[in-house]
Amino acid sequence: MVTVARVVVDVTGVDKPFDYLVPEVLAPRIAVGTRVRVALHGREVPGWVMALLEPHEAGVELDRLLPIRKVSSVGPSSEVVQLIEWASHRWASRRRPFFVSASPSTNVASLHASRYSPQRAVPTAQGELSITRSDQTPLFADLFARGGGVVRVGPLVSGVDVVLAAAALGPTLVVAPTVVRARRLAAEFRRAGRTTAVLPDDWAAAASGVDIAIGARSAVWASVPRLTALVVIDEHDDTLQEERAPTWHARDIAIERAQRAQVPCLLVSPVPTVAARQWAGDRIVATADATVWPPMRIVDRNSDERWASSLVTSELITLLRDHSKRVVCVLNVKGRARAVACDACRTVARCEACGAAVAQLDHDTFACSRCGVHRPVVCLACGSQKMRAIRIGITRLRDELEAAAGRQVQEVKPTTTLDPAASVFVGTEAVLHRIDRADAVVFLDLDAELLAPRFRASEQTLDLLVHGARLVPNGEVVVQTTVPHHEVLVAVASGDLTAHHATETERRRRLGLPPFAALAEVSGAGTKSITDQLASSLLVQVSAGEDRVLVRAANWDDLGEALRSIDRPKERVRIAVDPPRA
Repeated sequence: MVTVARVVVDVTGVDKPFDYLVPEVLAPRIAVGTRVRVALHGREVPGWVMALLEPHEAGVELDRLLPIRKVSSVGPSSEVVQLIEWASHRWASRRRPFFVSASPSTNVASLHASRYSPQRAVPTAQGELSITRSDQTPLFADLFARGGGVVRVGPLVSGVDVVLAAAALGPTLVVAPTVVRARRLAAEFRRAGRTTAVLPDDWAAAASGVDIAIGARSAVWASVPRLTALVVIDEHDDTLQEERAPTWHARDIAIERAQRAQVPCLLVSPVPTVAARQWAGDRIVATADATVWPPMRIVDRNSDERWASSLVTSELITLLRDHSKRVVCVLNVKGRARAVACDACRTVARCEACGAAVAQLDHDTFACSRCGVHRPVVCLACGSQKMRAIRIGITRLRDELEAAAGRQVQEVKPTTTLDPAASVFVGTEAVLHRIDRADAVVFLDLDAELLAPRFRASEQTLDLLVHGARLVPNGEVVVQTTVPHHEVLVAVASGDLTAHHATETERRRRLGLPPFAALAEVSGAGTKSITDQLASSLLVQVSAGEDRVLVRAANWDDLGEALRSIDRPKERVRIAVDPPRA
């Protein structure tokens, strides 16, 4: 019987699928998702089979079709291929980037026998591991029955117990923020008696069948037979979102995949995002240690005489001069907007509508780049019209810290080799991923994150604080700020995020921001062409900025339909759906 394969070619810029004949000799090895090689415009190119059709379904003359030349590798399962089709509409993208993420990094000739363990290890009520075939912890049982939900844990909790409880149901796919974290968790699962595959290296093992498949962001696309549950560890972590277009988020992929497979999806986090909570509704549980955070000390910089020119406070000097303490200092300077503060009362100028730090356009006008509101240059706290730009001299920050500490301070960059003799470190947030332990983590200027003109600023700040807390399980987190009563700081200091979540949810709903509406950012030389095409659309609203265009819609389906309906210009253009830094 003649079969037609519809193939998505692995060629940049080409999204149209092409039909090819399946040779009889290759037919046993070809399935939906198989990676093949085909002829296209006189050359041989790789591609993926996205569908197998009968001749009448293809709607083309068979004598015009070329045959598939070669089978290269096993590829994503048919379930994942269907998910890719959905994602290409959701993120207004070509299919190719998703196929790349879902495929093995090296060719896989065939799959192996499955490796499922005969017993399952799940945590008891006392937190100990118990070997059983069917038990579930009562805390998660309701979530499993209702299709999953959000599990709020403490920042020092690894999430192992949640995954093992899910794995008691059957094969489980786990997504972690980083490969390093995934490998550490995998070691825990193996100690609990679970067969485990770490992606992407163990792609073939995961596709063949194991108890737990785990990896970083792209693991959400892994082919897992008999999938029974999905778990996303640290759902709040922004590394779970792809920064390059298409800007897909592993959380959203996991939710959709679980819904299609009719299996539970658990989102685990000490600081669940608004999007996660909105999806879960009342399906939210908290573990006993969810409110347990290391002590947080808030340093009010308003009382510091050198508040506008130095980050070295008297409290920081005292901490640094205790040579028994290992201290990590964090200053996020990349992409940091220059803050403006009142010269009289030192209050940072903020937007009345959304609370973000504002920029001074001219002598008379403040502008918010988050929500677009303009207002006069007047301090909302005291009414003064005299403002001062807060300029922090970061080039000499290390020297200043070293002088204050009376000991060596090492500046940590991504390529820095750590000095074993150093006990004080300074750097951007990357330093939190390079140092494995400390007695104190100091955020030298958290206002740069708290008041950033991004609608996810509070969530990104909480992400930083979680990373800091994990370095000091027996130490403290020190926050230097000019807004000591900010809702985020109050929430973390108390361990209760309820009030902060309510405030942030209402702010997003009022401003029409995700997850209560859909948003995309268009930038690049071809932006005007896209703007002109969208101007007549009834599905979206377009607001132009200086170097970008924001496209808004009531929901993701409307946004995807509008963006997919336009003709891509020849000029370079970037479309970021649900942009991570908007």
